[in-house]
Amino acid sequence: MSTSGSPTLSSGRESASVPGHDGSVAPVVLAILDGWGFREDARHNAVQGASTPVMDALWEAYPHTLIQASGGDVGLPDGQMGNSEVGHLTIGSGRIIRQELVRIGKAVRDGSLAANPSLNELADRLLRDGGTLHLLGLCSDGGVHSHIDHLGGLLQWAASRGLSDVCIHVITDGRDTPPQSAVSYLERIEAQVETAGVGRISTICGRYWAMDRDNRWERTEKAYRLLCDEGEISSRSFKEAIVEAYAQGINDEFLEPLRLAPGSLKPGDGLICFNFRPDRVRQLIRALVLDDFDHFERKRISPLHVVTFTQYELGLPVAVAFPPESLDGLLGQVVSAHGLRQLRTAETEKYPHVTYFLNGGIEQPFPGEDRHLVPSPRVATYDQAPAMAAEQLTDNCIASLNKGVYSLVVINYANPDMVGHTGRMDATQQAIATVDHCIGRLVEATNRLGGTLLITADHGNAELMEGEDGRPWTAHTTNPVPVILVEGEKRKIGGHGAAPQLRQGGGLADIAPTLLQILGLPQPSSMTGDSLVKPLDLVSPKTSFAQALQV
Repeated sequence: MSTSGSPTLSSGRESASVPGHDGSVAPVVLAILDGWGFREDARHNAVQGASTPVMDALWEAYPHTLIQASGGDVGLPDGQMGNSEVGHLTIGSGRIIRQELVRIGKAVRDGSLAANPSLNELADRLLRDGGTLHLLGLCSDGGVHSHIDHLGGLLQWAASRGLSDVCIHVITDGRDTPPQSAVSYLERIEAQVETAGVGRISTICGRYWAMDRDNRWERTEKAYRLLCDEGEISSRSFKEAIVEAYAQGINDEFLEPLRLAPGSLKPGDGLICFNFRPDRVRQLIRALVLDDFDHFERKRISPLHVVTFTQYELGLPVAVAFPPESLDGLLGQVVSAHGLRQLRTAETEKYPHVTYFLNGGIEQPFPGEDRHLVPSPRVATYDQAPAMAAEQLTDNCIASLNKGVYSLVVINYANPDMVGHTGRMDATQQAIATVDHCIGRLVEATNRLGGTLLITADHGNAELMEGEDGRPWTAHTTNPVPVILVEGEKRKIGGHGAAPQLRQGGGLADIAPTLLQILGLPQPSSMTGDSLVKPLDLVSPKTSFAQALQV
């Protein structure tokens, strides 16, 4: 498959609904390889260690570059690893957005948290009517779903408001942080409590139970019971309990629910959930606040006055401390506004990312936007099924492409990230190899229709599987991610020759402008990223895809 010798469009603004060989639409496909980062060092690198003939050949034969997907390039603090939510939000908006980690951190540091209306309304209610304040969230400095400094800010705020009965419900991490780091974070919480003069650690629970997002309601139920039922208080300290769990091979993510002090939820209490990322805490919050709930039998705590740091989903009966900042001129909006059809598809674990997050936090599809969910395999951890649902996802995507109606298709492959999070090198290499094979199928299907495929990732993960301490690395990384442009004959970029090149120095915010250029659609002024395609005189590619594959 060669990129040379095909005619190019004379303008990047011709009809965006370009017909394929048989009159069907020639699609533009964005393939997001979730967690597929780039690192030159081959040690502990599942991406380099896996069999990837397709991606290797594409990298050799087609325009490619590396872009940034972490820190300031995606609206996070410098040095902060990227994540799927932020990555998809940045991709879909085509701009660098101040992320909630930064926004809330600023409120904690500059003292404006003390003036937050939603928090103070809750404090007023508890001071007037009585009741305990409960603080619930992931307690680490991973910065993906929450930050432990935000808990410290809440404790200071509670003390300033005169709230003396404060229970802390700790969700341990071990996924966005080292797998055995919980004790150090709990000790930090103890220091925060001492500084503020209020608070006690009431419960501990691993995120595997409290933060499921795959409708494994039996996991959510365990966390719910810990929060709402009266139960035996452990005679062990948190350190003793955690060290014992480690000895049994149970790391932070999987710590069993543990009650350390009185503090179950009761009618009239208030609860603040300080996770700022919605997707992994929704199930637990739904169980706590919804009247119409039937996923497991529960003792309903009512009234329970709940504040969530951010908007977890529309329709929840909760107050929101930091409401969403509205976005306009999104990739999906632009495509929809021009009367084109688009498809978003992923398996369960990444479905919210190609829909809700890619659409700037908007739940409803845009006109002409179809969505297709493929169920993820029901296993305890994905190293048990490293292929996940990638082949079925690809089957369905190709079937949708063959309908010939979609101008833009966005597909997410979850394997590198979800299996990478297990810290299992062999399984992650299998996951990478599976995705590589699927990309080969996607290239063939897209090319057959004359369409163009843009391949990238939302953040790094699988390219680093072991930390400097020799322990498994289960978190994301700050490494760059690849971009490969596989042009089809019906989607040539006008004015850029037979072999366009991709510039260096870009970031995820440049993906949407690149896609709009390929589609021949105007870029809105609110989309401040720049296309990765740079002008180039007519130059033949140094090799073809078939040559690179040695076929």
